[in-house]
Amino acid sequence: MKVNVCIGSACHLRGSYSVINALQELVKDNKLEDQVEICAVFCLGHCTQAVSVQIDGGEIESVSPDNVYEFFDMHILQRLNA
Repeated sequence: MKVNVCIGSACHLRGSYSVINALQELVKDNKLEDQVEICAVFCLGHCTQAVSVQIDGGEIESVSPDNVYEFFDMHILQRLNA
């Protein structure tokens, strides 16, 4: 699974690096390094919904440092366990 996290201007200002760090920590804590790749990318085109996160080229989700753990559970763990 490839998780793209936007680090463009709007997303950067809304905490994209905090989101990346939290996702990397969650991947490591859940021992998913061989299944999940967290990538920093520039502009996913949804600047007003920053921080933009996309999984495997699918829908773009709005994630914040406050809801990153919920996002991980709902969108990453559930897909892996499906």
